[in-house]
Amino acid sequence: MAEDEVRRGAMAAARLAEGEPLQEVLDVADPGEWLALDAGVRQVRWYRPDESAPKWEWAQEWDAPLPRDLMRAGESGLAVALCHRNGRIREAAVRRAAQHPGLLPLVVIRCADWVAPLRRYARQLLRDTLDVDNAADLAPLLLRVGRRDRGAFGVQLLEEVLQGAPQGRLAALFAAPDRGVRRFAYRLAVAEGRLGPVDLARTAARDEDNVVQDLCANATLTALAATGDVDRNTYDDVLTPLLAARNPRTRSTGVTALRRAGRPQEAERFLNDRSAVVRACARYVVRQYGGDPTTWYRTRCTGADDAALLPGTVIGLAECGDRADAGLLRSLLAHPDGAVRAQAVAGLRAVDRVATTTLLPLLDDPVPAVVREVTVALLPSAAELPADLLLDRTGPERPRHLRSAAFRLLDAHGGVMALRAAVGLLADPDVKLRARAEHAVRRWRPAADEQRGDPEVGRLLDRGRHLFSDRALRRLAWEAGLDG
Repeated sequence: MAEDEVRRGAMAAARLAEGEPLQEVLDVADPGEWLALDAGVRQVRWYRPDESAPKWEWAQEWDAPLPRDLMRAGESGLAVALCHRNGRIREAAVRRAAQHPGLLPLVVIRCADWVAPLRRYARQLLRDTLDVDNAADLAPLLLRVGRRDRGAFGVQLLEEVLQGAPQGRLAALFAAPDRGVRRFAYRLAVAEGRLGPVDLARTAARDEDNVVQDLCANATLTALAATGDVDRNTYDDVLTPLLAARNPRTRSTGVTALRRAGRPQEAERFLNDRSAVVRACARYVVRQYGGDPTTWYRTRCTGADDAALLPGTVIGLAECGDRADAGLLRSLLAHPDGAVRAQAVAGLRAVDRVATTTLLPLLDDPVPAVVREVTVALLPSAAELPADLLLDRTGPERPRHLRSAAFRLLDAHGGVMALRAAVGLLADPDVKLRARAEHAVRRWRPAADEQRGDPEVGRLLDRGRHLFSDRALRRLAWEAGLDG
């Protein structure tokens, strides 16, 4: 738990020990407040008056108030006692907690207590108290405590209580602000078959949590298969939200469902989707009905100046084509759309047709995505690239994406050229690029095939002296064949 949360819990504990009402001290709807209180009680330096002493002194048990004080302090003091470091005091407090329903969250925490007798009593109290009416309020805390050692009991009990509960009770958890609660509720609903394919599809499309999206999207296909014969209207209600979803995995579920719906022609428009998984599902559906995705891609990639050509079409050709398609991909390196050019480079790499002479001029492309793809494609042959050309592109007058790409290739090139580039970028205006250069200088080692004792290496290391200890610098100079 974060230090500021523990500190906040300690402040709350001190106020509770003074008798302030629980509702005024804690946000009782926030599970984090209860967990912070539990940790914070043990961080307060507690005092007690000693009538025989002329001033206040440390209590014998300085880490928490005395038991008799807590037991007389009502709900607020009992809350502190439930978090006391002494297990016997916690157990005594749990036995009295049944009279204070507002302290049930602390009973939940004690269900994962390391003291076995206390843990058993707290669990029995929770089992007797938890029902469908208060389960929704306690669900966030139960799930958070469930991640602790010995915390699984509360989650299992929550599941037992909600199984068979009215649909409205469970549906209230679907809209809970706590992400973990929504995940739990949907998992339970899916396991019990409470949601039909239309409800699952709509949830998969609108929920903001990826886990819920994936869970409901996958359950949609299962629900469709279990339904048997499905009319067209039902398929429309299921497919419309799935195919329009922003999450690629959800869209891919919708595309896969087109096969069962017998609508492969609709899958064709997803052959050029921006997501690889959606494109793969679309190709599967099209092939199942005798279509040829490769021909579809080739036909659309023949227009090198086609402004309507989409990047997904280009990379889709590489995903299902072969080396014979390299000519088509090369023709798209001059396409007016930078995204298309970037995917053409990625496609050449995918079909293993990377030509250094063809791609090297694209390092000067104004679109960063193109330069990134070119860099990745050229990295395996970095040692064969003209180092002077790359070094010239690390100058401060060059765009940031070009300086970064040239440095990445020079770093892979190795040797004195890599050190020269890294030292030159130590004063780069970009913070991240400067940090990468510093890291490169620190880990630089002389290449085995280069001449030892190169005076330029000595000058470069001297410029980066501030990055090394004296001992490390002397050792590196010795490795480079310098006198030190």
